Amino acid sequence: MIHLTQITRQHGNQILFNKASLSILPGTRTGLVGANGTGKSTLFRLITGEEEPDEGEISIVKKTSIGYFSQETGEMAGRTVLEEVMAAAGNVSKLAREMAEMEAQMAVPMDDDVMAELLERYGDVTEAFENRGGYDLEPRAKAILTGLGIGPEDHQRRVESFSGGWKMRIALAGILLTNPDALLLDEPTNHLDMESIVWLEEWLVKEYKGALLMTCHDHEFMNRVVKRTVEVANKTLTTYGGNYDFYLKERKIRREQLMASYRRQQEMLAKEEEFIAKFAARVSHAAQVQSRIKKLEKIERIELPPESRTITFEFDEPPRSGDDVVRLKDLGKVWSQEDGEKKPVFSGANGMVKRGEKVAVVGVNGAGKSTLLKIVAEKTAPTQGEINIGANVHTGYFSQHAMDVLDPKKSIFDTVQEALPTAGIGVIRNLCAAFLFSGDDVYKRIDMLSGGEKSRVVLATLLARPLNLLILDEPTNHLDIQSREILLEALKRFPGTVILVSHDRHFLRSLATRVFEIDHGEMIAYEGDYDYYLSKSEKVAS
Repeated sequence: MIHLTQITRQHGNQILFNKASLSILPGTRTGLVGANGTGKSTLFRLITGEEEPDEGEISIVKKTSIGYFSQETGEMAGRTVLEEVMAAAGNVSKLAREMAEMEAQMAVPMDDDVMAELLERYGDVTEAFENRGGYDLEPRAKAILTGLGIGPEDHQRRVESFSGGWKMRIALAGILLTNPDALLLDEPTNHLDMESIVWLEEWLVKEYKGALLMTCHDHEFMNRVVKRTVEVANKTLTTYGGNYDFYLKERKIRREQLMASYRRQQEMLAKEEEFIAKFAARVSHAAQVQSRIKKLEKIERIELPPESRTITFEFDEPPRSGDDVVRLKDLGKVWSQEDGEKKPVFSGANGMVKRGEKVAVVGVNGAGKSTLLKIVAEKTAPTQGEINIGANVHTGYFSQHAMDVLDPKKSIFDTVQEALPTAGIGVIRNLCAAFLFSGDDVYKRIDMLSGGEKSRVVLATLLARPLNLLILDEPTNHLDIQSREILLEALKRFPGTVILVSHDRHFLRSLATRVFEIDHGEMIAYEGDYDYYLSKSEKVAS
């Protein structure tokens, strides 16, 4: 269906692809992985025609429809949410107009041959219209919007009234509605909550029948959706015949085999070069020396690919807190809205967090998870009840809004130094390097950084302090899978206490030892890990 053959593409001095090839066949489910900057988004743009290869060929079967979701929503204004999503299905509307025109033509007498040709075209257009879901377009648009967390009460709201993250959902809904032959998704879960991620996962697995190519930082989402993984690295595309877990295992095996072959070749080369050096001056061995020189010239040297860069952070031992870290007693919160209305969030929350626990706070979007974390971090006060922080507790708080309060004019180095005023230059540089900022990169200004880079700066300033209670609101947003794994392992080893909100199920499953669920204004404590919570909450729900 889509074939990239011997593609070469260069951006400035960086060669992204050198004679790389990839085929996307009907119905295949492919995950695209690789470090930031290796060319994943460029690959999408090559397929859509937004960029052209420097060399090689891209062939797409005629009439193949392609839907592409990127992190750029474009201009959104002047329409309701439902109108915006319906407008994305412009090709379906075009098919509807063609059908109407042909139906009008068929009502007029004409030659049999002309009628036969018209009927054949009408059949093709009708089939395409049906395959694109043209007969139930509006109900599907509403269902997709609701699945992505935009309920019926918001379908008639103007799109300009939504924030950037919600506009991303609207853009995604429009692309899903078109039901294309090939679906290209660049980080579709970035702005989704847990419920919307699960819905999208189910939709892709059960409803969508076309070919899928996607990047995603959500480990579990990738595992459940894709059946094939393509790694973008070392200027080429390497295919692995399984999901993300399979890719990790197989890549390790392949690298070990490559290392073994590399070592054997190096030993052989060393012996041959030693022989040549030893007997180069002897006339009696001239023929043998020349033979071995020619042999070495013909050998294709094995090259080891460079290791991808990931966060390499280790916590210092924090001061020991008391056994009782946080106690909630009849806690409640009501937000005052701009129109003067009072919005209850939750009430009567009771619970205790003990030293060393890793507590996940879960609940549907808008339940009050982030509000609870803000109260514990003393960023806002409860409306009712009380919260007690234990003895010798030193708190660090991470939220997505923390990136917004970074001084855009300061450099990475200055930002980290401000957080650690007594640390020496070497300590600050080492800390920056641990979060992937090395060399002159440390002097980049904050306003020149991507979302992922800003997130790493905030984590660096937070995690380097002597803290024993970490309150983390979506700490993995904008981090790639490898960096998420490193952060996860560091938090698992962290001897202090963690309270976190995350929509990454793999992260929660691997880290949480207890779960607090906020549901319909109440908080329920589950005395077990994330899987325990899932099993118990399903029993409660049934």
